[in-house]
Amino acid sequence: MDIFELHRGTAPLLISVPHDGTAVPDGIAARFVDTARRVPDTDWHVARLYEFARGLGASMIVPKHSRYVVDLNRPEDDVSLYPGQNTTGLCPIVQFTGQPVYREGQAPDEEEVRARVERYWRPYHQALRGEIERMKAEHGRIVLWEGHSIRGEVPFLFEGRLPDLNLGTAGGASCSPELQARLESVLAGQGSYDFVVNGRFKGGYITRHYGDRDNGVDAVQLEISQRIYMDEESFEYDELKAAQAQTVIRALLDNALA
Repeated sequence: MDIFELHRGTAPLLISVPHDGTAVPDGIAARFVDTARRVPDTDWHVARLYEFARGLGASMIVPKHSRYVVDLNRPEDDVSLYPGQNTTGLCPIVQFTGQPVYREGQAPDEEEVRARVERYWRPYHQALRGEIERMKAEHGRIVLWEGHSIRGEVPFLFEGRLPDLNLGTAGGASCSPELQARLESVLAGQGSYDFVVNGRFKGGYITRHYGDRDNGVDAVQLEISQRIYMDEESFEYDELKAAQAQTVIRALLDNALA
């Protein structure tokens, strides 16, 4: 199976959806506890939600494999992105519920983690880096947009109810102040969803690592509560909800391209 699908567009916008994949090799899945085999912590349907952006000229990179195989939005040395807070790692051994991913004694050892990095993580990041350089050479300045989603309530990771839309710019470090201001204006100007900027989700490894606002790469992460476009229990996509969410996402992307 391919590691990822890369669509090359014509606009200075690259959309990465690193947690959209669901594939798990049989030899790994056989070691999972039953609840993990549904890969419940997937950013369900995010590539589908952003599919319209190809019509805007956006490039898009979409992985095939689940974050349970390797988390593409974590550094390869697995240093925590949120020190002092519950989180999951490079090759997660706990689910977002706090339950284990693997049956007792079946979690990957360091040798297996390194092998997964080489097999799945590195090709994605090589392609991502290559596409950023290609687009920078063509356009001079680009926007790297990180598309994510998560259940609206995950007590293991955060208290209470997550806002509908969570914009992250690494505290303003990963994109220009002008771009952040435009995006905040879009969020403030719509009344359908509540939002926060640089709250619990400030941007993961990709946003922080590749964002280089002084050298032509503005990186932004949008973490969406799954309740606004799908059913969180069945994981089913909701066309009507998704269409409404896409109007706001499109306005954000239009302003990213402005």
